Amino acid sequence: MKWSRLPLGPIQTNCYILADDDKKCLIFDPGDEGEVLISWLRKRGLEPEAILLTHAHFDHIGAVDVIREHYKIPVYVHEKEAKWLMDPALNGSQFFNLIDPVRVKPADQFIAKEGELSIGKFSLEVLETPGHSPGSVSYYLREDGIIFSGDVLFQQSIGRTDLPGGDQKILLKTIHDKLLVLPENTLVLSGHGPETLIEDEMDSNPFLNGF
Repeated sequence: MKWSRLPLGPIQTNCYILADDDKKCLIFDPGDEGEVLISWLRKRGLEPEAILLTHAHFDHIGAVDVIREHYKIPVYVHEKEAKWLMDPALNGSQFFNLIDPVRVKPADQFIAKEGELSIGKFSLEVLETPGHSPGSVSYYLREDGIIFSGDVLFQQSIGRTDLPGGDQKILLKTIHDKLLVLPENTLVLSGHGPETLIEDEMDSNPFLNGF
């Protein structure tokens, strides 16, 4: 599997593309600039099979409808945030003046619990990782040693908890119980900023010291 990162939109949210050798791919968190993403995919001859959302904050969902309608593919989100796609008060877009309120059509598939998720030839482990938002999930590829963590854990930082449904205590417990138990060489692909390693965050993330 090969992954690529495209920072999109005014907050430069990381959209990730995971591709196999057959040019099939999954799209994680298409936050904005749908036409830019379509052009990027077209130039590389990639064929998307699904959109996977780590959570439903506005900066992770802004291009969902453009991509879904262009490729006729399903959108996955945790059932706890099913209503967030359509509601600017829940997805947070009404609190930021730099963008218009974001409203996205309902998802096609809902994640209800942790476990295996198979889409075409792709197989991922879904981990429920709340705290940044109630329905945050991370997508783990055990064999490849990578996890798409959304806004749970960043390089030398953690996700904010001041938007609807955020809870710092839950977030810290999530990071400790779900992420820091992964192999130390696991590559964390975060919703913002560069990738990092579980080992590095265990050793030097200032928000995790003493937890």
